Parts: sequence; structure tokens; C-alpha cells
Amino acid sequence: METVVLSIHLILALLLIGVVLLQRSEGGGLGMGGGGGGVMTGRQAANALSKMTWILAAGFLVTSVTLTILAANKAEEGSVVDRVTETAPVEAPVATPAPVANDAPVTPPAADAPVTPPAAN
Repeated sequence: METVVLSIHLILALLLIGVVLLQRSEGGGLGMGGGGGGVMTGRQAANALSKMTWILAAGFLVTSVTLTILAANKAEEGSVVDRVTETAPVEAPVATPAPVANDAPVTPPAADAPVTPPAAN
């Protein structure tokens, strides 16, 4: 059922894009200028495209709501945030070791002093 509704939804989306792109921003519809006697004048084409846009938009909205309802029925209880907070283990803070007190304070060597390795015992 969900696959069928999703397929219809995608087809409606593509048709809606096509119909909107066919319309002129000035309301001319299909870019037809005057010229009488034809099957469809520019104004009639604009009206037809406008009605088709509304029909496709309504169908798109209906399929969107239907897909939302189907997904909500299939989903488990609770939201994703609830599931993440319930299953995440709480870790205890790691204790840092206390500094060891030496008998003599450590002083950094002078900038021009040569660096010598410590004597081996």
C-alpha cells in the first residue's frame, strides 16, 4: 500500500513541476499570444493550466498526508529522541589521577643551556 501511494506521490510531483514550468509568470499560459480561432486561446490555456495545477497540488497534499499516516502507523511507540535517551548508557566520569608530589620542584632549563640526558643508574 505504501509503495503504491509513494509511486503516485512521485508521479504527481513530476506532473506538478511540469505544469508549473509550462505556465508563464505573467499569466499567459504556454506562452501563447492572441491568435483567434484556434482550439484553445492563450487565456483558455492559462485557465486550464491553473486548474490542473490546483488539482495536482491537492492530490500531492492528499498523498503527503496519507504517507504520513502510513508511516505513523508503522512506527514504534515513542519518538526517536525517546529511544536514544533510553538506550544510551550513562558513563561515569573518569577520575584524573592526582599529581605526585616530588621532593624537589622541577625547574625548566635555561634557554641557552644544553640538553643532556639523565644519568643512568
